[in-house]
Amino acid sequence: MSDAVINGLAGAGGGIIAQLITYPLQTVNTRQQTDRDPNKNNKNLGTFQLMCQVVKHEGWERLYGGLTPSLVGTAASQGVYYYFYQIFRNRAEAGALEQKRLGIGDGSVGMMSSLFVAALSGCVNVLLTNPIWLVVTRMQTHKKDSSRTHPDQRLSDATGQTVLSTVEPLSYGTSHVIQEVYDEAGVLGFWKGVLPTLVMVSNPSIQFMLYEAMLVKLKRRRAQRKKDSNGVTALEIFLLGALAKLGATVVTYPLLVVKARLQARQVKNGDKRHNYKGTQDAIIKMIRYEGLYGFYKGMGTKIVQSVLAAAVLFMVKEELVKQIRLLLTKASSNTVKPKPL
Repeated sequence: MSDAVINGLAGAGGGIIAQLITYPLQTVNTRQQTDRDPNKNNKNLGTFQLMCQVVKHEGWERLYGGLTPSLVGTAASQGVYYYFYQIFRNRAEAGALEQKRLGIGDGSVGMMSSLFVAALSGCVNVLLTNPIWLVVTRMQTHKKDSSRTHPDQRLSDATGQTVLSTVEPLSYGTSHVIQEVYDEAGVLGFWKGVLPTLVMVSNPSIQFMLYEAMLVKLKRRRAQRKKDSNGVTALEIFLLGALAKLGATVVTYPLLVVKARLQARQVKNGDKRHNYKGTQDAIIKMIRYEGLYGFYKGMGTKIVQSVLAAAVLFMVKEELVKQIRLLLTKASSNTVKPKPL
């Protein structure tokens, strides 16, 4: 089994575990990002208060709205990302060694090369998995509220005018969301928000650049102190992953908000503040009607959620890589073990 496949499987497993642990925070954060009313009092509520509000008015299950497609998306996203990351990383390392043979460099992959590898892997990942995350965003922002209606619940009164039914909305499942997105914009509708998402590849790129740089420095210090340079503990991986994600999130958060706004259901109620035609239109309207604050809604929640998720992901992924390699080594040794005469 190749390193790319091993890292892809380990990344998918680590991503699923991290997602299960932090999903309620992710749901609350997505709602904060897509809140388009600058006069709403929700901006004064903390993460825990908003979580309690969702549970009180909509039930515990709404904190896990869209969990199934999210887990599928996480497994696919992390698997695709780590698979291509390892392939591109191997090529970058081979290129660095070739440069060393020519007397250029020390044979290690530089920070710019690491950034390029991570960005290229991120672009492939975004293009393949954007439809899944659009569905997840729709399900996370759907509110269980009898005052909201689905288009199929429109009725006509005696005068022929359209009125809204006040019955409970239909079940908002994955298939319902897929049909809704397709009815709105066809197949291309599943790639809404792909432009800011492509720009957002700078987040994992910065994250991995910081992570790799800190990991190399840690191993070098261990080597200088004559300790085992490969003996990085799970706790240290956890902390390095957390620090790397913190730096990347602070820099790129406004793009994440724009992406969420574009992927959420557009409210067509005549209020132009609540409807976005594209990335540029969303940015202009957010600046005009909400100011710079609109680009940082829910950033505190996102920092907690993403840092925790990234730290768990890195820790679990590294452990899974070790265990998979160990199992493959044992299987290989058992296969070639000579039979007694």
